[in-house]
Amino acid sequence: MGVSPKEVQIREMKRKWASCSSKGRLSFSKDLLDQDPEFVKEVVIHELLHLKIPNHGKLFKLLLKSYKESL
Repeated sequence: MGVSPKEVQIREMKRKWASCSSKGRLSFSKDLLDQDPEFVKEVVIHELLHLKIPNHGKLFKLLLKSYKESL
C-alpha cells in the first residue's frame, strides 16, 4: 500500500473495531484479537487505506475492494 502509520495501538474501544487519526495513528480494538483472521485482515486493510484516503468516497471503496481481492 505504500503507507507508514506513525503509531499503532491496541486498546479498549466500545463503539468500533478501529480508527485512523489525521496524524497517522491507527488504533485497533483489543476485542478484534478474538475475531476471525479474515475479518481482522479486512479491518487492518480498511484502516491502512485511510492513511491514503481519509474518507469513504468512491475512490476509497474501489481501492478497498481491489486490496481485499488481492489477499
